[in-house]
Amino acid sequence: MLPGTLSLTLSAHGRILTAQILGVGMNNRRRLVVALGAGALAAPHLAFTQPSRKVFQIGYVGNSSLATEAAYVEAFQQGLRERGYIEGNNIVVSYLWAGGSNEKVSEIIAEFVKRNVDVIVTSGTFAPLAAKKATSTIPIVMASVGDPVGTGIVASLLRPGGNITGFSSLEEGLQGKRLEILREFIPGHNRVAVLANPLQPYTRVTLRAVRSAAEVQRISLQVFEAGTLGDLDSAFAAMAKAKPDALMVLPDKPFFYSNIATIVRLAERLRIPAIYPFLEFVEKGGLVYYGTNVPSMFRRAGSYIDMILKGAKPSDLPIEQATRFEFALNMKAAKALGIKVPESILLRADRVIE
Repeated sequence: MLPGTLSLTLSAHGRILTAQILGVGMNNRRRLVVALGAGALAAPHLAFTQPSRKVFQIGYVGNSSLATEAAYVEAFQQGLRERGYIEGNNIVVSYLWAGGSNEKVSEIIAEFVKRNVDVIVTSGTFAPLAAKKATSTIPIVMASVGDPVGTGIVASLLRPGGNITGFSSLEEGLQGKRLEILREFIPGHNRVAVLANPLQPYTRVTLRAVRSAAEVQRISLQVFEAGTLGDLDSAFAAMAKAKPDALMVLPDKPFFYSNIATIVRLAERLRIPAIYPFLEFVEKGGLVYYGTNVPSMFRRAGSYIDMILKGAKPSDLPIEQATRFEFALNMKAAKALGIKVPESILLRADRVIE
């Protein structure tokens, strides 16, 4: 018998012959027996058993660490609570952290497949691609992904097909806007360095978008690649020699996202204005961020998990596209770079960090 299960066997006169109450305190046991015994008088020869409730198992693939993704986890948990799911009660979420390693991401997904969890939750591009390769049956919910169609994760946004659905941050369409914002900090200059991870499946898509936008805006780009910590040092050393006017960091989970403080520190050493793909960069001292409100997508993931646990097929749930965007600025970083932030930028900023 499962913990929390109550089973009573009654005689023809309503007397309790046997009782099994597991996982219930003694005082609560007495109250349960009294309450049920009274009702049993009207229904002799019946055995009353409280039906066991399924506890759903969710596997959360963390790209970096709990400290880094705290806002995402909090939003995700809020989304579950709004749908009636309480962790440790009717749902159990296993949070495993990759620490910035693609290899570790794959290992975590393999572990969840082995456990046969009810849903796997991912973010970024590498994780859902790895999950798609690992299982075709366990539902996968992408809490945040750049371009799921362009990277081959799903067939289309409207009908994703297979066992994957979720939320897209529209990263490809944001690159031109980020270049525009960056130019406002460096009027009269047009040489921009781009930091990209060649090991990231999404880099091909974002680089294409950045180059297209740069051509329209007549910006000269120079790409610097980094997929390891050693590569980061080399990339910024090469950047120091090239002397670009500004820096654009492309989105990358898990590596760039797990090394936010290092990338911000290296950019500070070069005294170079930089725009970043995640809000956490600006919170750690980076200059400016423009992008989607990622926590809101993690919160929305709860609704898709709820529908799937109630029987919906991921293939029938369209990929939702981001509707909330944020513009954040770190004034301390601006002052350190000697940048006088235009009033027009301050008025547009959703968040100004002093």
